[in-house]
Amino acid sequence: MARSAPKTTPPAATPFWREKGLDAMTPEEWESLCDGCGRCCLLKLEDDDTGEIHHTDVACTLFDAHACRCGDYSRRQARVPDCVRLTPEAVRSLSWLPPTCAYRLVEEGRDLPWWHPLVSGTRRTVHEAGISVRGRVSGTEEEFTTDELLDRIVAWPAEDPDHD
Repeated sequence: MARSAPKTTPPAATPFWREKGLDAMTPEEWESLCDGCGRCCLLKLEDDDTGEIHHTDVACTLFDAHACRCGDYSRRQARVPDCVRLTPEAVRSLSWLPPTCAYRLVEEGRDLPWWHPLVSGTRRTVHEAGISVRGRVSGTEEEFTTDELLDRIVAWPAEDPDHD
């Protein structure tokens, strides 16, 4: 009686973010790295004297605080001239990117956390883990004067609840 070859399970594919650097990603892979936390869409203030960046709980005018998404993503830079377009070069140079940002994690050679939608399979986990800005935004930028923004400075957007 002839024996058949043993059945083997094909090895699981390595996720693209572990195999590729930011520069090598397709546009679809790049966009999928965004976890939808909304932290980068919060206004930041820079101290003129020290250069220190202070995060606020005030969002960009286009930000949908419940969905944690830009309300006009495809035209955001035309509508908000100081909107920062993330590129691999920008990721390498922006000190204010949250420590939980997938772009930053991949650039640093780190893996994505359990709550990232590419790992968990659902966008809900970023909210369930307390990473997103949902329920923490005080309003959008047109609702506050520059002086009032100083009263809206908060520390949590620059924190990583899993490592702080």
